[in-house]
Amino acid sequence: MLDGLRAIDLSGELGWLAGRLLADLGMDVVKVEPPGDVPAGADWQAWNVNKRLLQIDLETTAGSAALDLLLARADLLIETAAPGSERARRLDPVRTASLNPALVHVSITPFGRSGPRAGWLASDLELMAAGGAMSLAGEPGGTPLRVSVPQARGWAGAQAATGALVALVHQGACGRGQHVDVSAQAAVVAALAHAPTFVDLDGGAPTRCGAYVTGRALSGARFRAFWRCADGHLNFVLYGGAAGQRSGQQLVAWMREAGADPGALAEVDWRRFDPKPLTQDDIDRLEAPIGRFFAGLRKRDFLDIASAREMLGYPVSTVADIAGDPQLEARGFWHDMAGVGGAAARHCGVFARIDGARPPLRHAAGATVTLGELLQQWAVGASDQATPAIPTTAVAA
Repeated sequence: MLDGLRAIDLSGELGWLAGRLLADLGMDVVKVEPPGDVPAGADWQAWNVNKRLLQIDLETTAGSAALDLLLARADLLIETAAPGSERARRLDPVRTASLNPALVHVSITPFGRSGPRAGWLASDLELMAAGGAMSLAGEPGGTPLRVSVPQARGWAGAQAATGALVALVHQGACGRGQHVDVSAQAAVVAALAHAPTFVDLDGGAPTRCGAYVTGRALSGARFRAFWRCADGHLNFVLYGGAAGQRSGQQLVAWMREAGADPGALAEVDWRRFDPKPLTQDDIDRLEAPIGRFFAGLRKRDFLDIASAREMLGYPVSTVADIAGDPQLEARGFWHDMAGVGGAAARHCGVFARIDGARPPLRHAAGATVTLGELLQQWAVGASDQATPAIPTTAVAA
């Protein structure tokens, strides 16, 4: 899809995913790292596979000059330089545009390149808090929590890749580059896209509810979203509308066929079920038999039967569950190749099937290219070559 386009990836963790997504779509992404040992961490390998690795010292005059030569030939730059730093000054968008007017320059920083917080540093904890995500994670009245595995870099990287694609379409149309300024904090706000609806409909902001959700009953009552089962947890919520009514109806039918007592669920006219007027006592009565029934189910059985009955509900997957998922296996999602040091490594493959096939990963993590090789391969400047059209259709993994 992006074959023929060239990118220089100078990013740290906040930008790794952006380059990986674009590489998966066919762009030649070159990850620049300082000379020395190839980074061997699992995170670095997972997010930088399918890129080529170029090791140059950007702190030297020669390294800085080499970077300028590459930027003059590239279509895209991805960087995470801290605003106000010497690296950020060298990568000033005005300066990079002077080197290559067609260059799409993507900056990814905690709070954006400008504004009163531009100079603030932030870890995943600060970004998830400042982005608002932690306001909804945790137990009622308890301490705000973040997801244990860092999430902000994923949100920022995805938004950066999206912005880059839009700017590349503009580049293809008129031959001019743009500066895409990504704030990781603002990217995290997308995780709360549902929250404004609560304010509009209920007149108040949602709060932390642990394993429960609110906003479905006018009384402020909470509904359980996560349930214990025989080998882990399930996600299932009682709610209204056509899909929720069908799910409730099918759950009762399933319980009866399995010989389980549906209790208060049997009294519900599911064609007219509406959670809005329910009190907490009403909800507790309805949920009690569900808890007993789910406790005896296994996750895989729940998924198979719920899908066959066209119910909404999902197992809470562990890493092992995802690794053994038959859907991903059937669609050829996993890609085995050599990792850093030559040992076999399994990677997530390209995230989309294009024209019915999943493109293979082209470069192992840490696959190196020399500066001379790259300059020779990129001998034609980006502004002198045709920019491939970006197809608008693809099938997600």
